[in-house]
Amino acid sequence: MEDASFLAGKISRMRLFDDADHKPNLSILDVQGEFLVVSQFTLFASTKKGNRPSYIRAARPETAIPLYEEFVRVLKVESGRPVRTGTFGADMKVALVNDGPITILIDTKDRE
Repeated sequence: MEDASFLAGKISRMRLFDDADHKPNLSILDVQGEFLVVSQFTLFASTKKGNRPSYIRAARPETAIPLYEEFVRVLKVESGRPVRTGTFGADMKVALVNDGPITILIDTKDRE
């Protein structure tokens, strides 16, 4: 579960929020924010063949659920901030305000 610890620390300290000069110099800890962690296996979709996405690279629930739960647990500990979650594997309707067009992929296998 080394990956969960790496991700929790990285995400907690990542400077994504604007300071007084409108520069992204503040972390979620600095702004006293909260986390929303939602499983999203569709990020592993392969679109190489045909017109229907394939999800064979996504982890099976028996592997993915413990990883998801461990990440949430470690994120709470590492950040000391509230962590809200979705229901793993559920068809959820999520409403939120996304402050800026930022999407960042962090690959724990590529740390350099």
